[in-house]
Amino acid sequence: MSEASVQGSLADLRRELHERLMAGFDFVAAERLDRQSLVADCTARIEQGIDRSARGLSVADRDWLVRGVLDDMFGLGPLEPLLADHELTDILVVRPDRIFVERHGRLELSNASFRDTGHLLHVIHRLVRNAGRRIDERSPMVDARLPDGSRVNAIIPPLAVDGPQLSIRRFPEQALTLDRLVALGTLPAATAELLRAAVRGRLNIILSGGAGVGKTTLLNAVSASLDARERVITIEDAAELRLQGNHVVRLETRAANVEGVGEITARELLRNALRMRPDRIIVGECRGAEAFDMLQAMNTGHEGSMTTLHANTARDTLTRLESMLSMGGLDMPLRVLRDYVASAIQLVVHLTRLPDGRRVVSEVVEVRGSTDESIQTEVLHRYRLRAVQAGRVEGGFEATGAVPAFNRILEARGCQPSASIFAAGPLPEHRS
Repeated sequence: MSEASVQGSLADLRRELHERLMAGFDFVAAERLDRQSLVADCTARIEQGIDRSARGLSVADRDWLVRGVLDDMFGLGPLEPLLADHELTDILVVRPDRIFVERHGRLELSNASFRDTGHLLHVIHRLVRNAGRRIDERSPMVDARLPDGSRVNAIIPPLAVDGPQLSIRRFPEQALTLDRLVALGTLPAATAELLRAAVRGRLNIILSGGAGVGKTTLLNAVSASLDARERVITIEDAAELRLQGNHVVRLETRAANVEGVGEITARELLRNALRMRPDRIIVGECRGAEAFDMLQAMNTGHEGSMTTLHANTARDTLTRLESMLSMGGLDMPLRVLRDYVASAIQLVVHLTRLPDGRRVVSEVVEVRGSTDESIQTEVLHRYRLRAVQAGRVEGGFEATGAVPAFNRILEARGCQPSASIFAAGPLPEHRS
């Protein structure tokens, strides 16, 4: 018998054992048991079923069957082994038999699979229910969070034409530090020094980039430079920031319930946060009408606030902010909107994913003011991509030679970085 046939037979047996266990399951008695006793009881029943159906199995196959049935009973089925792999940053279910994962910045097809669409839907419903949310034909898409902080998005028919889609974004158990990001080649030591000084000096900062480039990871890393005595309020759609401070207040938006009421938006939370005596406000992602309130906070004494934003370039980040303000119902001339953005933001840090999968800080840009035509910026540090050959990237970090005007602010606040980090030329890159 081929290996594929053997695996197919084991999968059929796993399904049979699960159905048999469920058919004879005493839910009333189960409520009187603690989880450890319940798992032990189910394990014994599964092993008895294996003895009746396939006595000659190897120890490894028996363990696989027991673990698989328990995962189906109490966990997320075939996703459990993937969630246990700490190298994975994304788990993407396209079809029951096609589950992609991202490892070290590259997507690859995993060996995991669901039995069928019904099995996938069962796991989605369990995952969403455990997060206190609901998904059905009336509400066919949902954002949720796993207990470990992983961010989940699920969307089902009729919106998902080809069947249920499940996306899980995972985060490291411990937030990466700036030093570790330097070692990984995400940014050079000079840029790390600049970011530490910018945070300590209470500059208003936007971290921008595409999906999955590491904006939240970098935001967590720079938070180590926050003064532990400061009161920091974070606002997110799904709480995933793990800021390093003693006085952090975490707020999370809420979706509408099944009746369509009860929604709490980021804009409402931001307005409430202004009444909570914050030293800094950090919005996990700025994407809509809350942009005005965020900039208003930055312009009215809450210096050192930060947010992330989806954009293709640092310049596009500022253009998107202008658009958000316009679409937010502000009846102001474009010149006034530009002045508002330019007076609020002092630094834009843009991240990019390179062709080899590595994520880098590709631009560090100072915002210097605005004119009738545009917002004026100056690139301080950048990553210059020189060539891509056979999947290998040739490039490096460099300083442009521009010295930021905000250096005067940092000097006055006692956290000015060394002048050498702005000297034109290559910036040393250190990787482990």
